[in-house]
Amino acid sequence: MSRIPFEQLPADVRQAVGDKTGAVHQAVTAPGGMNSGIASILETESGSVFVKGIPADHPQVAAQRREAAVAPHLPTSCPRLYWHLELDGWSLLGYEVVGGRHADYAPGSPDLPLVEAALTELQSVKTPSGIEIKDAVDRWADYAPLGTLHHFDGDALLHTDFAPDNVLIVDDRARLIDWAWPTRGAAWIDPGALALRLMDAGHPVEAAVAFAGRFPSWRYADPKVLGEFGAATAALWREIAEEDGTPWKLGMAERAATLAQILGGGL
Repeated sequence: MSRIPFEQLPADVRQAVGDKTGAVHQAVTAPGGMNSGIASILETESGSVFVKGIPADHPQVAAQRREAAVAPHLPTSCPRLYWHLELDGWSLLGYEVVGGRHADYAPGSPDLPLVEAALTELQSVKTPSGIEIKDAVDRWADYAPLGTLHHFDGDALLHTDFAPDNVLIVDDRARLIDWAWPTRGAAWIDPGALALRLMDAGHPVEAAVAFAGRFPSWRYADPKVLGEFGAATAALWREIAEEDGTPWKLGMAERAATLAQILGGGL
């Protein structure tokens, strides 16, 4: 998605932002990311605000609305959402500015205990009622082995995408960002999703699975159920790689297959 600077938003949209923040003194387009038509850090009369948004007719606007709906219910490891605006063809979110760097998942990284602490906090959060978000049963319906979908059901609030870009390290704390795909499901799904990302960062599969075992939801889950998750994850990434054979997606598909093999053995 192409990105524009804050100054190129329609005047009434910029005015609506100013009504929330006070006068905007400076706007700096944020680097990185591909899913926002605008991503700017604003220096305003009331302080710094991170504004991201997309055109209201974009196919991903539903994901942004889900992100806004779930934001008030997230743990303190997640940046605070100040406001959500929709007008003149734009959907905008105004967030707390969180500085820092992306997490380092490499073996032995001092960031790993911080990531563990953030996910431990999230594991205790239940999905709030009255919010329309995806169910894990629906998200994995095309990938889970036949007759196993009920094992993915649950009431935990899941992130599901623990790519290092979605975890910021700020003042010796990991902050979880990018909640475009909040999911209701079994709590063990998130540790499993993290395990695959640890493998991508160089952890042997056995070490990645052992890290997932630090979370009670995974540690006490039926090994057969975890094997079903492994099979579903491998099927998902195989489809992704078949549709777009870029090297990193092919690599993720290989690692997912390895994870499925280990989990299928009951480890």
